[in-house]
Amino acid sequence: MNEEYDFIVIGSGIAGLSFALDASRLGSVLILTKKSSAESNTNYAQGGIAAVLSPDDTPELHVRDTISAGVGLCHAEAVDVLVREGPDRVRELMNRGVAFTRENGVLDLGLEGGHSRRRIVHARDRSGSEIERALLQAVSAEPGIVVRENHLAVDLITQHQERGPGTPGERLRCSGVYALDASAGAVKKFLSRSTILCTGGLGQVYRHTTNPLIATGDGVAMAHRAGAAVANMEFIQFHPTSLYDSGSPAFLISEAIRGFGAVLRNMRGDEFMLRYDARGALAPRDIVARAIDAELKKTGDDYVHLDLTHLKADSIRRGFPHIHQTCQEKFGLDITSAPIPVVPAAHYACGGVVTDLHGRTTIDHLYALGEVAMTGVHGANRLASNSLLEAVVFAHRALGDIRSDRAARARKLPVIPGWDDSGTFDPEEWVLIEHNRREIQQTMWDYVGIIRSTHRLERAQRRINLVREEIETFFRRTTVVEGLIELRNLATVADLIVRSALARKESRGLHYVTDFPETRDEWLSDTVIDADGRVA
Repeated sequence: MNEEYDFIVIGSGIAGLSFALDASRLGSVLILTKKSSAESNTNYAQGGIAAVLSPDDTPELHVRDTISAGVGLCHAEAVDVLVREGPDRVRELMNRGVAFTRENGVLDLGLEGGHSRRRIVHARDRSGSEIERALLQAVSAEPGIVVRENHLAVDLITQHQERGPGTPGERLRCSGVYALDASAGAVKKFLSRSTILCTGGLGQVYRHTTNPLIATGDGVAMAHRAGAAVANMEFIQFHPTSLYDSGSPAFLISEAIRGFGAVLRNMRGDEFMLRYDARGALAPRDIVARAIDAELKKTGDDYVHLDLTHLKADSIRRGFPHIHQTCQEKFGLDITSAPIPVVPAAHYACGGVVTDLHGRTTIDHLYALGEVAMTGVHGANRLASNSLLEAVVFAHRALGDIRSDRAARARKLPVIPGWDDSGTFDPEEWVLIEHNRREIQQTMWDYVGIIRSTHRLERAQRRINLVREEIETFFRRTTVVEGLIELRNLATVADLIVRSALARKESRGLHYVTDFPETRDEWLSDTVIDADGRVA
């Protein structure tokens, strides 16, 4: 029996939920989410959403700050769309019940690194979970939206599943997805007229990350296997301040704390950031992360200190209640009287599935929204708090595109065979999955981290290729389970990151390679991996 919908949304973060709420006015919507609905990168976001809502701010300033952080690679038109449409999307979130923090009835706008004005709309230091709460509540009230938890997408459905390899030059189209129903232990097919990837990030490809365990790059990997173009995978943002030795995912110490007045000190107590950038602790994330990495390599220390102790204790507790409570209760650290030990951790992917200004990928009827997408907004480095804004702005634009295309909304779905698991078996040595996952994460951390070299990247490529081939062979002869699906995706994403990093012979933004330390104008273009796997 086929399950057919007008829209299938894969993922339940801010992008997927926002799109689903609007799309439910046009047709039937299915949300597939791999764990519980609330488990997403959005839920872990502390800082907030950047938007021009203050009288002393302007769209031009927000555009300038975004492009400056992106080191020349931002697409100007995409940034303009983001900034000018952003305030309306923030107001829409408030209308949907998101309770942003106010002081005396006015939105309390925060300041973060790279921003020239206070423009961060927040819910104290739990903005992501507040947005997720409000959107999930709104979704639960919509009868036209079906939510399937514990459903992990395996592969997108295109002509390849419909009738084998397509005609050379034929444009691909997406007609849904195969997904594992983890509760039933079976892969099912779900057909749709429009499929929307909102799968979030890929931080779990690294040993140290602020991302939740679900962030395994599923959307990028599936889209690449299906034939969609991906781009700028070398630009991985390492959040400069995760709490040292706080587990996986590492506990994030919000960017907003530095905007609040915290300073970075090495173990000798020296405030070191001004040696690296005139903006000090308020420099963009790539600069701060590299500075911390340089200090640690210079001193041999395991961490640096983020120091708030010169600020009033009451204002710290009031401004960052979640961070204060978690540090004190879970880690025995009172951030009002002792500095916070911090290290960088993988945080955000600026690259992803290539889209246009309406979220369209290079595969017809397949859209990508949020962190999984490469819209051109972030360039070589994402400006703090632009990510949630990008998700809601382009979710709105994608729906507008679909609304205007009546033929696509009315298209007849093809006959697609069910998932073929004949000839597979249930393996006993699942330890292989965990071993390979750790090997990928350690390899990426050691050789494809904050500071890279051609030698390290080539070494990583050899190891990742061996693991990837082993995993693919294992996948094709083994019964599909969650851990194996995620491992396959991690291997694919690791390969894309390494290939992209080797292709860019310069240092720019988040990509710093010791062999090519200069930023060069001849490399002022996106690194695109096409449907055939070629790097352009």
